Amino acid sequence: MSDKITLSIIKADVGGWVGHGSVHRDLLATADERLAKAKKDGLLIDYYRGRVGDDTSLIMTHEKGVDDEGIHKFAWDTFEAMTEVAKKLKQYGAGQDLLSSAFSGNVRGMGPGCAEMVFKERPSEPVICFLSDKTEPGAWNLPLFKMFADPFTTAGLVIDPSMHDGFDFEVHDLMEHKKIIFHNPEEMYSMLAFIGAPGRFVIKYVYRRDDGEVAASTSTQRLNLIAGKYVGKDDPVMMIRCQSGMPSVGEAIDPFAHAYMVAGWMRGSHHGPIMPVAWDQDTPNRFDGPPRVVALGFQIANGILGDPRDMFDDLSFDNARKEALMAADYFRKQGPFEPHRLGLEDMEYTTMPKLMEKLKSKWEAEEKVEVKV
Repeated sequence: MSDKITLSIIKADVGGWVGHGSVHRDLLATADERLAKAKKDGLLIDYYRGRVGDDTSLIMTHEKGVDDEGIHKFAWDTFEAMTEVAKKLKQYGAGQDLLSSAFSGNVRGMGPGCAEMVFKERPSEPVICFLSDKTEPGAWNLPLFKMFADPFTTAGLVIDPSMHDGFDFEVHDLMEHKKIIFHNPEEMYSMLAFIGAPGRFVIKYVYRRDDGEVAASTSTQRLNLIAGKYVGKDDPVMMIRCQSGMPSVGEAIDPFAHAYMVAGWMRGSHHGPIMPVAWDQDTPNRFDGPPRVVALGFQIANGILGDPRDMFDDLSFDNARKEALMAADYFRKQGPFEPHRLGLEDMEYTTMPKLMEKLKSKWEAEEKVEVKV
């Protein structure tokens, strides 16, 4: 085995059961069968099939690096096979994340979300994989900032010498397709000016300053920017390496003790609280929400993932869940009014443009009134 492994999460929504709340067992069985065969054939070292809401995540270890055509083709073919099952079951949104008609090297820009990183295993290699539903890629900006730049969340930034130099954040501009590296803590204020607008600026990677070791990776695709219209929310994934010069496991999950606001929810057109939930509570049903996040903790050993821990199956997150429910009640009372509904700049990828075009002829010019000063 190589001295470095690759951890990949490739996810897609290829059919909801019922509506947008969950994934049918027959689709999951299709993914499980294909993953088991890929491991037997030597493509993968190990795998785990994750799920949250109507999204399926293929969590895989291998030795082929990021953007490998074979790994990405396997994921694409798996989602296509699941789509065929979804079509037979007449499921809503069958294949909705497969925006291309043919695979073209890797899944970037084709619909499925992808987070990957390559690293040499440490003597102990705990990794947490976060999977979300009913939200956008920028939903990770706030917790990543708190994990890797906020000393009130991560005590290691203050008391751990191996973290004291801080972390570098690679931020992507999803509108203009550019990226920038912010060095923290000295460029923190500049970075916040950008990542505080999560609909456009998204943290893709986090690196440790002293040696450039990768610490975090996220999926950053925006489906509406790819398709030019609303085809479903992005439902991003994220992986975090913990301990030994990285945030501890407890520091990495602590940001989710607050149900902060994200964009997404019903029809991808509303703000709402993201709720940390255990795996048996991962089905967003109320108004197709509220948005959900689950956390799978792995102790990787020689590329083997092993059994995951359900990191949010913990009563210490009960207050976050209650906070999310209270916030959901508050926002739902505002119905179609902003700020529960997204601003017009985000609504341009929904049915709003068609409605504006339909009513265009009914608008009349308002008589101008001259004001003399």
